[in-house]
Parts: sequence; structure tokens; C-alpha cells
Amino acid sequence: MSEPTSRSIRPVQGALLLALSALLFSLMGVAIREASSTIGNESVVFFRNLVGVLFFVPLILLRGIRPLRTSRLKSHLWRTAFGLAAMYCFFYAIAHLPLADAMLFTYSAPVFTPLIAWLWLKEPINRRMLVATSIGLAGVLLVSRPSTALFGGQALVGMAASILAALAFVSIREMSDTEPAYRMVFYFSLFSALISAIPLSWAWQPLDSHELGLLLVAGLLATSSQIVMTKAYSLAPPGMIGPVAYLAIVFAGIIAWLRWGETPEPLSLIGAALIFSASLIAIPRRIR
Repeated sequence: MSEPTSRSIRPVQGALLLALSALLFSLMGVAIREASSTIGNESVVFFRNLVGVLFFVPLILLRGIRPLRTSRLKSHLWRTAFGLAAMYCFFYAIAHLPLADAMLFTYSAPVFTPLIAWLWLKEPINRRMLVATSIGLAGVLLVSRPSTALFGGQALVGMAASILAALAFVSIREMSDTEPAYRMVFYFSLFSALISAIPLSWAWQPLDSHELGLLLVAGLLATSSQIVMTKAYSLAPPGMIGPVAYLAIVFAGIIAWLRWGETPEPLSLIGAALIFSASLIAIPRRIR
């Protein structure tokens, strides 16, 4: 696998990959929601990361550890800190808040990414980015129709998930000049599994085959989504393609309709249109 030598910008490819990541992540959310009804948050987070580590076993057996060697452990640790904290908050939100509220918080992360990328990486922020994120957030509000739980104390956990996820996205961008996507995901999974094993030591619970199956599926979907997402953010600044992540709300609504027979309301359809519009606005036209 080749490694990037400079930070390139390919917004169209990045946007398409981020849309695929959103689909995989929405499927993961369904598995996590069903698993969380009987499994504690500590076990869900640990097994999701353990599956991520096992995902790389074939690569290590075939090519050894050379493709995974890095000189930027500190950057990987920062990325793990942001991403793992966001994961705990997100899974908690799924288990304790209405799903619409949890999705709203998680996918409002692109609202924060342009500002964080501007402060951290000094990447420019323009009117197009601000308009796209504003339209996307308005669409998320219409689709999610947040309930009164949005204003409860637990909502702070969801908001924390959003900000921490934005920090993780920008940290991915910061490493993309030397670190390929698979390496970033490997170290995130490895460090996250080791750290999340600590609370599991006092929160362990026996799992049956159905529960293990849900965790396995969720872990595979999450790792695949993360690899694709990491590659997407290495191709374009978060502020440029971030609104594409809102498509996960649309995908989740379609899955909920197919899985549980939930019919979208007119406001949801309007919101979906706004989300698609924001995704298109975020991608700049090719300059001749």
C-alpha cells in the first residue's frame, strides 16, 4: 500500500467516500441500538474496538507489521482520545435518548469541523462552507424532529459526542499527509481496545450468541465505515465535505422504514432535500 506524501484535495472523491461511510455507519447504529437494549455501554464499546483490531489480522499475517509502522504515535493517541470519548458519548446517547436526538447530536459534528480545522490546521473557511453547514443542520433538525429530551441533562452527552467527533475528524486531516487511512484506523482500534478494556474489567457481563452476533456485525460495519471515512477526510478538508455526513440521517430514516415500518413525515422529506442540497453546495465546482 502506498503512503501519501503530501496533503492533496479531491473533494468529489472525498464526498462519495463519505456518503458510503455514512451508509455503513447508519447500519452500525441499528445494530448498536438493538444490542444496547441488553448490553452495557462498556461491553459495546470494547467489542466494537476489538473487532476493529481483529479486522487487521489478515493484513498483518500477509504483509507483517511494516505497513503499520509509524513515527506519529502522539498524533494517533490524540486521535484515539477524541474518537474514543466521542464513541462512549454516542453509544450512551443511542441507549438513553430517542434515536432522532442521538443522530441529531452526532451528525451536527460537521457544523463544528470548519471552525476547528481553521483554528487547528489554519485551513481557510469561506462562505460556501458556512452556508452548506447551516443548510445541512436545518435539514437535520427537520428530519430528526428532536423531542423534549433534547433539552434534558443527558443532551449534554450528545453535544459532547458532536464536538469530540469534530475534533477526531480534524485530527484525521492533520495526519493525512503521512499516514494512510488503514494505519490511522488500526492504531485507533488498537489503542481504543486497550483503553476500553479497563472499564470492562468491572462491568463485564456474560453474552449469548445473539448478542455476540450483534456486536460482531456492529464492529465490522463500524471498522469498514471508519476506514472509508478516514480516507474521505484525507482527500478533502472536513469543512468542505463534512455536510455529506448528514446523509446518514437519510439512510437511517430509510432503514427505520424498512425495518420497523416507520413512515417519514413531510418535514422529514423537506429535511432530506436540504441535506442533499448541503452536500452538493459543499463540493466546489471544478475551476478550469
